[in-house]
Amino acid sequence: MQEEFYRIKRLPPYVFAEVNRLKAEYRAEGMDIIDFGMGNPDMSTPSHIVEKLVETIRKPRTHRYSSSKGIPGLRRAQAGYYERRFGVKLNPETEVIATLGSKEGLANLAMAITAPGDVMLVPNPSYPIHPYGFMIAGGTLRHVATLHDGVFNPDEYMRSLHRAVQHSVPKPVALVVSFPSNPTAQLCDLDFYRELVAFARKNEIWVMSDLAYSEMYFDGNPPPSVLQVEGARDVAVEFTSLSKTYAMPGWRMGFAVGNERLIGALTRIKSYLDYGAFTPIQVAAAAALNGPDDCIAEIRATYKSRRDVLVDAMGRAGWDIPPPPATMFAWAPLPEAFADIGSMAFSKILLKEAEVAVSPGVGFGEYGEGYVRLGLVENEQRIRQAARSVRRVLQNADALVDKYRAEHAEAVGA
Repeated sequence: MQEEFYRIKRLPPYVFAEVNRLKAEYRAEGMDIIDFGMGNPDMSTPSHIVEKLVETIRKPRTHRYSSSKGIPGLRRAQAGYYERRFGVKLNPETEVIATLGSKEGLANLAMAITAPGDVMLVPNPSYPIHPYGFMIAGGTLRHVATLHDGVFNPDEYMRSLHRAVQHSVPKPVALVVSFPSNPTAQLCDLDFYRELVAFARKNEIWVMSDLAYSEMYFDGNPPPSVLQVEGARDVAVEFTSLSKTYAMPGWRMGFAVGNERLIGALTRIKSYLDYGAFTPIQVAAAAALNGPDDCIAEIRATYKSRRDVLVDAMGRAGWDIPPPPATMFAWAPLPEAFADIGSMAFSKILLKEAEVAVSPGVGFGEYGEGYVRLGLVENEQRIRQAARSVRRVLQNADALVDKYRAEHAEAVGA
C-alpha cells in the first residue's frame, strides 16, 4: 500500500513546484514579487463576451447538463473562424469538438489513442502537457530537439524526425508540434507543414498541432494552420484556445479540429468523462468567435508593447533578450555570468535577490537548459521596475554565484 501509484511514479518531479513554493514563501514574508513565471493573462475579458455570459446565465434552462462535444452553435462558430482565418472548411458535426481548454483536449486525445508502450515523438523544450499527456496515458516518449543554436531550424528538425522514426521500436504512433511555440516563441511556415504532413502520411503517424497562440503574433504574417495543407486532415488534428486570444484563461474553452477519426475518438472518450463546459460559457465563447476582431488586435498590441519594453529595459540592465516574434512569452538565454549554474539556480537567485519570478528552461525539458521563460503578464511600469532589480543582480553576479554555490554545497553536504 505504500508503493507509489503507477502513473504518478512515471511522472518526474515538477520543476516549477520549487519555484512556486519559494514564491509563496517570499510573498508571505512581505516581498513584492514581480511574476513573469506563469502565462496567466492579466487583461479583462472583452465586455461583449462577459455581457453574453451574464445574459445567458440568467436563463434557468442553461443550468442543465450541457453537451460534452460542445453545443452546435459553438462548433459552428469555430468552423466559421477556421474558414475566415485559414480558408479551411470544417464540418462542425464531425471535425470540430469543444474542449475544456486545449490542454484537456490534448491529454484526453492522448488517452484515446495511446496503448501501453506506444512511442510518441514530442518536442523538447515543450509545454509539459505535450510529452506528459502521453506518459500519463502509458506511452513511451522520444524527445525531438526543437531548437538548433537557439532557434527553430525546419531542416534540422525534419532530419531529427527521420532519425527518430528510423531508430524507434516500435514505430512511432503520433507526433506533437506547437507553433507559435510555448515556451520558445518560435514560428514555422506552410512549407514546413507541407513537409511535415508528407512525412506523417508516408510513415502513418498522427500529427497533433497545438495552435493555442494563433493570434499572438507581432512582426510578420499571421501564423498558419497545418490544416491548410492539402491532405493534412488525413493525419492531423489541431488544438486551439480562447484563453489568450480573448483573455479568457479561467473560462477553460478550447477546441480540437481536423481528422474525423481522431475527433471521433476524443468525442467518445469525453462522453465518458464530462458534460462539457457550462452552457453559458459556451454561448459566450460562440459570441467571442462570431463577434468583432478589434478586441483581439487590442490584446495583441498590449503584448507587443510589453515585449518591446521588456527587451529594451532588460537590455539596458545588461540582459540581452531576443524579441519574441509571437506568443506571450520571451525565451531568454541566461546571462553569461550565470550560465554555469543553470536555469533553476538563476531563477532562484532572481526570485530572492531581485524579487522577480521567471520559469527555468529546464522545466520545459532537458534541451531547455540555459534559458528561462518570461511571461508578458506584468504591466510596463512593473517590467521597468523588474529590470532595475535585475540590473543590481547582474552587477553583483560573481558574488551571488559564489554565494549560491556555497549554500548549495552546504545543503548537499547536510
